[in-house]
Amino acid sequence: MPTVYVTRKVRFNAAHRLHNPERSDEWNRATFGKCNNPNWHGHNYTLEVTVAGEPDPETGFVIDLSRLKRLLEEKILSKCDHANLNLDVDFMRGLLPSTENFAVAIWGELVDALPAGRLHSVRLIETENNSVEYRGE
Repeated sequence: MPTVYVTRKVRFNAAHRLHNPERSDEWNRATFGKCNNPNWHGHNYTLEVTVAGEPDPETGFVIDLSRLKRLLEEKILSKCDHANLNLDVDFMRGLLPSTENFAVAIWGELVDALPAGRLHSVRLIETENNSVEYRGE
């Protein structure tokens, strides 16, 4: 059977602040610029989750997209949408909430929770010009 890649896209809004408490305020301002705003800043994120696998002979599905939709709602959207990544999101505690770290953390939430297929990639689009893709490597 061929390997097929199925992608589900979701959108959410979240705030964060890039600030390394191990470094000085001056270093943080110079390194992170506007993203170091002590009053936070927000993004309209787009998350694309790709699952790889062989289509099931009975359904033709790699993964039932309605089940994937519910999983993303439960594991990601219910925790992240209209939340502060620094303060509100359990799987981001202790992490600098860069888009890179956020994508890896999302992977960790999903990799063992899929009902079928295997997680191939997590692509997190922070802005029209900036995105990160993580493939579990």
